Amino acid sequence: MKKCVVLGAGESGVGAALLANVQGYQVFVSDYSSIDVAHQQELKNANISFEEKGHTLDEIYTADIIVKSPGIPDHLPLIQSALEKEIEVISEIEFASRFCSTPIIAITGSNGKTTTTALTHHLFKGSGLTSKIGGNYGISFARLLVEKDVPDVYVLEISSFQLDGVVSFKPVVSMVLNISADHLDRYEYDIMKYAAAKMKITANQSSDNCFIYNANDDIIRTLLTKHPTAAKEIAVKDDTEILKTLDGSPIKHNNRLLQYAHNRFNAQCSIFSALTFGVKPEHIERQLNSFQGEAHRMEFVKQINEIEFINDSKATNVDAVIKAFESIEKPIIWLAGGTDKGNDYEELKELVKLKVKALLCVGVDNTALKDAFQDIVPELEETTKIEEAVQSAFRLADKGDMILLSPACASFDLFKNYKDRGDQFKSAVAKLN
Repeated sequence: MKKCVVLGAGESGVGAALLANVQGYQVFVSDYSSIDVAHQQELKNANISFEEKGHTLDEIYTADIIVKSPGIPDHLPLIQSALEKEIEVISEIEFASRFCSTPIIAITGSNGKTTTTALTHHLFKGSGLTSKIGGNYGISFARLLVEKDVPDVYVLEISSFQLDGVVSFKPVVSMVLNISADHLDRYEYDIMKYAAAKMKITANQSSDNCFIYNANDDIIRTLLTKHPTAAKEIAVKDDTEILKTLDGSPIKHNNRLLQYAHNRFNAQCSIFSALTFGVKPEHIERQLNSFQGEAHRMEFVKQINEIEFINDSKATNVDAVIKAFESIEKPIIWLAGGTDKGNDYEELKELVKLKVKALLCVGVDNTALKDAFQDIVPELEETTKIEEAVQSAFRLADKGDMILLSPACASFDLFKNYKDRGDQFKSAVAKLN
């Protein structure tokens, strides 16, 4: 019996462990941190051995294969030693794909991948084709494969961390929506190394597959020139005004969310992927109109005294904030801050000069934000409490303004994650009179 060691016992790791168990491996799960009670119970129910708060190296190095969770970088001594011992180390996405014969739509990008994944899945509903959604989107791919009912297509959101560990992963349709500075601390602060990880999504595709990408993204075009994909290329402009079919016929809709250019681009990528699988244009039109969008991404929260509150907590890098600002015509009271991931704010400065009336910095260390914008914005305040930031923003706002939470940073200094940050923002707004 072959032995599979899973490093990390979050959603990805537990999903991989359950799949390995079903596939007949001897499974051992090791997590350097604590394992939450729900995941522990799942492992116990499946009779899977595990450890927490440390790694037993003698146990780990007897593995035939190691599946590592996305948060574990390759440069760790544990991983390097395993590779030196010629133990195969792969990601959960790669591991799961080896047991999947169902077509996959795989979606990555610095921004917009969650919305695009959700919309792509939504376009299949009621079409006569079934789909399941997962990957970086809540449910791990491996866990989906443990379920008995098999869909016609899997729609997967894929992060660069997950793509770091792929070898033979081959989606039928792949997408790279955009590449901008994000997670650079993982990639030696080299955006091209980060971009190369993203582009692994198409590396194993063949001529009967499709690769959908942002035609206006210079980095994607550069990498395609150096490393052409074998897949059929479908280039989509990120400033598209009219949604269309593959033959250029218009796709009609009346969805308010698609007033934003970045959402139209995401929708066009989703439309092309659904059409590739034979979903009818008239069905796509109906589904576009019923799509409600994702929480925490340009999410309308409330309007008070003609002041609009928007939750864009998912905007954890500069490029996401740029896209938000470009789509807004109103004066902005901007809430930003958190854990800086190597941000370069230079490209954002002109938009801030044009559109931002006040900046509320919400973070433990707001130095980078203050250095970049204190001489640009008329008002700048800082706090470590989102409720205080919302109250200050409301005080500073006039009728017709927008109060926008679009942080440009990760959330882990003050919040559990971006969802917690967005939920706390919405709760603070709800308390206003």
